[in-house]
Amino acid sequence: MNKEYSRLLRVWHWLNALAITGLLGTFFLRKTFLSWRDNSDIIMDKFLYFDIDITAEQAKAVAKAIRAPMWEWHIIFGIALAVLLVIRIIILIKEGGFNYDSPSLHLKMVHLGYKLFYLILIFMAISGLVLVWYKSMGISKDVAHSIKEIHELVAWAVVVFVPLHIAGVVVADNSDQKGIISKMISG
Repeated sequence: MNKEYSRLLRVWHWLNALAITGLLGTFFLRKTFLSWRDNSDIIMDKFLYFDIDITAEQAKAVAKAIRAPMWEWHIIFGIALAVLLVIRIIILIKEGGFNYDSPSLHLKMVHLGYKLFYLILIFMAISGLVLVWYKSMGISKDVAHSIKEIHELVAWAVVVFVPLHIAGVVVADNSDQKGIISKMISG
């Protein structure tokens, strides 16, 4: 398979990779180092060390304030992903869509995986935008919380896809699709 990638698709690919990397980075920070649950306990312990008594709610507010700038970046990357997905749809229309007629079952499954990944990204973008603007959309906090739970669960599919994609491209570049990496960089 000797496929050429348009400049527009290549630029889109790397901007999309940047947006997804930013989203995953902020997602992992939220779940680890910047977890308000863990950090509020640390804050309470440190304040107690200095003989300052604060409530759990106060410690939670401080912990959330510490991670707020990181969360703003998550929203920016999420909006970028949504815009990039609209651009990808335009590229699909302009360049002929998902026309993959490979006789190989393996490549058919790979392309099916990419289609599924696009659906996951569309869901993530839409649900993320809803979470950002749920109040102005008239959505209740309980419904927004349910959407958030599903959004976070589906995010793990992206976590799984990214290393599989990278590994798959490296394997393909070293076997039947030699040059696929350089073509995604330079055409």
